[in-house]
Amino acid sequence: MQSRKILIAGTNSGVGKTTISLGIMQALKNRNMVVQPYKVGPDYIDTAYHTHITKRASRNLDAYMLEEEKLKYLFNKVKVDADISVVEGVMGLYDGKGTDINNCSSSSMAKLLNIPVILVINAKAMAASSAAMVLGYQKIDPDLNICGVIANNVRTEGHYKLVKESIEKYCGVEVLGYFPPNESFSLPSRHLGLVPSNEMEALDDKFQSLGSEIEKYINIDRLLELCETEDVETDYKPEIVSSGLTKVKGKKIAIAQDKAFNFYYADNLDLLRDMGLEIVNFSPLYDKELPVCDYIYIGGGFPEVFGKELAANKVVREAIKKAHEAGIPIYAECGGLMYLGEGLIDHDENYYEMVGIFEGVSRMTKSLKRFGYCYGTAQEETILSKVGDTLRGHEFHHSEFESKEKGVYIMQKGAKAKEEDKWSGGYSKGNTLAAYLHIHFYSNLEALAHFLIEV
Repeated sequence: MQSRKILIAGTNSGVGKTTISLGIMQALKNRNMVVQPYKVGPDYIDTAYHTHITKRASRNLDAYMLEEEKLKYLFNKVKVDADISVVEGVMGLYDGKGTDINNCSSSSMAKLLNIPVILVINAKAMAASSAAMVLGYQKIDPDLNICGVIANNVRTEGHYKLVKESIEKYCGVEVLGYFPPNESFSLPSRHLGLVPSNEMEALDDKFQSLGSEIEKYINIDRLLELCETEDVETDYKPEIVSSGLTKVKGKKIAIAQDKAFNFYYADNLDLLRDMGLEIVNFSPLYDKELPVCDYIYIGGGFPEVFGKELAANKVVREAIKKAHEAGIPIYAECGGLMYLGEGLIDHDENYYEMVGIFEGVSRMTKSLKRFGYCYGTAQEETILSKVGDTLRGHEFHHSEFESKEKGVYIMQKGAKAKEEDKWSGGYSKGNTLAAYLHIHFYSNLEALAHFLIEV
């Protein structure tokens, strides 16, 4: 079976891959096409932009988190009713974990899922040299299908003609268009990357304008012709769905969902629904009560930006603490950990009172404290794991949790990590667990079963 799918990759980070990806998604949406978006890697913020444009939840394709058959299953699962799948790559085309170009890179994902690649290059101040760059990206892995090139930062038709003729002459790959520099399409950023889409004003107008400009400079018709390829197949099905239905069907899980807390893998939420759980969203910022529920899940986000509002909503803070005291299982990630501590100190040294389940204060720092894939081995039983079990995920935070509470996981970035490269993480009390670690449920199915079924 064939379908339309494309992966938009950059030669490196900062080359304009996200802007081009968003513009192409908007251009396709403007043609009344159903666009299913994806992002390679663990990013939450780019996926929020994808979702805003396409009106379909963007999915993370993460080869560190997920085995190949699970990736094929999750990729196919959500694109069945889409006209085209658009995948935004991560970093440079061949960048991944370590120096192996087939380890967690955009290129390896494209090969696994049989997706043609469009390579975005920065062609500023280049003519024939652009061909040398593209040729290098072709030669390093001849098995990769680079079907087209987009030249970014090209101001004039004359400049574009030189770039296009050079690449097509020496590389034998089509150049589908160019995009001129335009500051009006730049996206604001903060300490964790781009500002989340739900905080931006006039976003629809910005993206409509971007989509129109993309149509003007890039050959979308030809892109659609080049992106139709055979689908990949898999027999994988998650057993937890059938086993979970008999245990949790009809139960309610309350999920924090607002401007302060919105970092969730869409596949995590789908899996909860597939198991038969009813998701009831609530806002720690604005709601006046906590929904009646059997479980609570508080994801990451930017609680430090909304410390004043979170502190002011004493009703929900107290309700969450009472739920903890009543034994309702609560799982919190990153920003959720910050919220469940006693207090939060923002970048301006303002102190805000938080829920108070765990003793300790979250303090924002000037530099990134943890960044990257890692896993934790449980030193005691928690709602997600038994002693000796591991949780696999990633950390990405600009804060520290200052606490005398004992960490319940030994964290490390790899199996050969030295003792000085290990750290203590995660806090457990009763049926509540909070950690900086973000996890993908499909990578931790046993942990999810422990949380929902065994606790």
